[in-house]
Amino acid sequence: MYVEQLYTGCLAEAAYYIESDGEAAIIDPVRETEPYLELLEKRGARLKYVMETHFHADFVSGHLDLAKKTGAKLIFGPTAEPNYSSYIAEDGERFELGNVEFQLLHTPGHTRESSTYLLIDEDGKDSAVFTGDTLFIGDVGRPDLAVKTDLTKEDLAGLLYDSLQSKILPLSDEVTVYPGHGAGSQCGKNMSDETVSTIGAQRKFNYALQPMTKEQFVEVVTDGIAPPPAYFPENARINREGYQNIDEVMERNLKAIKVNEFESAIRNGALVLDTRDENLFENGSIEDSINIPLNGQYAIWVGSLIPIDKPLVLITEPGKEYESVLRLARVGFENVLGYLEGGFDSWLNSGNPVQMITSIEPVEMMNYVNNGYEVLDVRRSTEAEAEHVAGAINISLVELENKLHELNPENKYLIHCAGGYRSMIAASILLNNGIKNIINVHEGFDKIHLLPEVPLIAGKCPTMLRKEKLAKMES
Repeated sequence: MYVEQLYTGCLAEAAYYIESDGEAAIIDPVRETEPYLELLEKRGARLKYVMETHFHADFVSGHLDLAKKTGAKLIFGPTAEPNYSSYIAEDGERFELGNVEFQLLHTPGHTRESSTYLLIDEDGKDSAVFTGDTLFIGDVGRPDLAVKTDLTKEDLAGLLYDSLQSKILPLSDEVTVYPGHGAGSQCGKNMSDETVSTIGAQRKFNYALQPMTKEQFVEVVTDGIAPPPAYFPENARINREGYQNIDEVMERNLKAIKVNEFESAIRNGALVLDTRDENLFENGSIEDSINIPLNGQYAIWVGSLIPIDKPLVLITEPGKEYESVLRLARVGFENVLGYLEGGFDSWLNSGNPVQMITSIEPVEMMNYVNNGYEVLDVRRSTEAEAEHVAGAINISLVELENKLHELNPENKYLIHCAGGYRSMIAASILLNNGIKNIINVHEGFDKIHLLPEVPLIAGKCPTMLRKEKLAKMES
């Protein structure tokens, strides 16, 4: 038996390849099929199953293309109603794979059709459980993302409690837990950086698996859930209804366009998405462009900040055109008109206007604060509550465009996040909306909090707050 986790960092998503005696299964593949086909060829295996844990909201799955290209059986759990041919399994149904078996466990809660796959080894022993978005490392799936349902998030949280109690917690401590996501995914609240664990470790350390009543579980799991990114419902719909072949999407969207065509697209309403490194962007960019670099969770932030049907034209670093377009397609962004041939240098050499952003090192920060600059912290509220610069304004990046009215265009702002990635995105948004007196702080709070001259206010981390909440409910 062979198990490999295939982790896609920009989505914080884990797909899985499982093989036994020349037969393979793939669980929750991302949209492009090449990595899986190459792995199958390399290992000389035949793909027997493509298994989906649920209709994903945060990315477009590769389940349809992969099943069509290989002839594998496409499997969903009970209550799934896809608009294409697939096999809807029953709760507890078993599937043979070489010398091992999978048992599908229906675990509704994150969504109604959510299911996990229990892997039973050659000796008939429970070996691993592929939990999708039902159970994460240190967290559980948020219960407010289901589509086509009349259930409230409280209803779904109650179902999730029952699923965990009846299907997951009875498993042996040594069973390996392979979740669908890791830290950075917005399918949970605050999951661990780890991407593999055991039932025993989760029983001990996961806040949602501690002894509590269903009512307590519903309260703690639904507390503090941020609104889901705008693209989530559309991705769930795409995964349920079907989509265009990824090869056709790439052929259409991966198109080099010249400066005059690029300018015309902008005049006709296209948004300029600059995927270059933030340090390149600050040294020169196109006015009204938004910088979301490839070197971070690019796809997630595009989906969180840009309408999914918005026409896009891209500025990329040389050789990054394909990656920029592909990672957009992973989250259902297919309205790409092209990328600028020759990149930013073509724009610069054409004599068109450019803008620049000033950045400083954290050690310089207090000089600016003492000269009238306000600190704008664009981290999540949970990050800021744990520790923040005294007097800082906290508006998370995902909320920034809707809260611009809280900022005064006449004021001067120092912008920071945790490490510098989100703050440059925020700077580009502010410039596009007429807030020009801004300075970006390199490396963000990761370095700021180490400086003794910067006054900080410390709070409590989300894990501690949840523990206190549970303790209060129990008392």
